[in-house]
Amino acid sequence: MPKTISSIQNPSVKQLVQLQEKSRERKKTGLFIIEGMREIQLAVSQNYTIEQLWYCPKITDIEGKSGFIEDFTDKALVEVSVEVYKKVAYRGSTEGMIAFTKAKQHDLNLLKLPENPLLLVAEAPEKPGNIGALLRTADAAGVDGLLIANPKTDLYNPNIIRSSVGGVFTVQVGMATSEAIID
Repeated sequence: MPKTISSIQNPSVKQLVQLQEKSRERKKTGLFIIEGMREIQLAVSQNYTIEQLWYCPKITDIEGKSGFIEDFTDKALVEVSVEVYKKVAYRGSTEGMIAFTKAKQHDLNLLKLPENPLLLVAEAPEKPGNIGALLRTADAAGVDGLLIANPKTDLYNPNIIRSSVGGVFTVQVGMATSEAIID
């Protein structure tokens, strides 16, 4: 039986809002938020760890997604009310699902690139939507990796997750200083 949250005053609701709004909270906890079944499935397929899966049964067609939900029986599954979901949802059309997810490291030495990789390099991108667009484009073009030199925002900003349309999970990303990337 999943845990139930029906009050917007619940401390877990406040934590989720903090993770969406503050990069320092994402950095401190090592967690970020994913909304929507497609993006959550992409993250799972790329070995991201889902710490909690929140769903709103009045929005989510649980019967149609039962196989997906069952995959999380060993995880903390949390049923939330419509009021809670509306409070925490960053987007309006996310199928009633939100996941607390463990962030990955994006050091250059962790990239697994082919011998002659096709790389996209971005110098100090500031706007999360632009980084999301780069990830979307890199995914569509079959780029082997996106290198971000001197990033001005964290990779797990909700605007990046949303605007990348899953590219943040399907494209390898390395982040470092300009000097390290040039080397």
